[in-house]
Amino acid sequence: MSTATMKHIYKAGAQPDAPTMLLLHGTGGTENDLIGLAEMIAPGAAILGVRGNVSENGMPRFFRRLAEGIFDEEDLIARTAELGSFIDAAAAEYGFDRKNVYALGYSNGANIAASLMFHQANVFKGAILHHPMVPLRGLTLPDLTGLPVFIGAGENDPIVPRRETEELASLLSGAGADVHMHWERQGHQLTRTEAAAAAAWYKSQA
Repeated sequence: MSTATMKHIYKAGAQPDAPTMLLLHGTGGTENDLIGLAEMIAPGAAILGVRGNVSENGMPRFFRRLAEGIFDEEDLIARTAELGSFIDAAAAEYGFDRKNVYALGYSNGANIAASLMFHQANVFKGAILHHPMVPLRGLTLPDLTGLPVFIGAGENDPIVPRRETEELASLLSGAGADVHMHWERQGHQLTRTEAAAAAAWYKSQA
């Protein structure tokens, strides 16, 4: 598979041992949206920003949905495999360590990052998920023992109910992941304090 399958941007890191941060935007975003966030959370890390291949009324997404909060599961599964293959191809093309990749996703991007973890063991070294949902139900998750995961969420998020966030955390923890949850009261917004909490968490993993 070629990296030409997904529009993206790659920036080599200043620190050779630092992870590559895989940036996955929310609905309507682009491969550039989360660069500032990544530089705040993981200074010196390489950056691989990716744009979703699905268009919803002109807004890029990583997979189709049938309605707000209702995913097209067949498309999600296919797009998850597509993204996984793209990461493998990007590692080969740009020469970064495929085993040293952190996901950094917001909303729709966080959902497909979670889907990758639901489908494949060792797909990430760690993950930072801002306002994610449960991508799929009824799956037996792979062994995620020791995988560090940060989840940022809104207690009053109108798109992602608190019980949804807690269910995702429970599923990941049940598969062995080391999940840290951070709560805000700013709805579905990704706030500066949430970003700062993610940065502090990431630094604690070093």
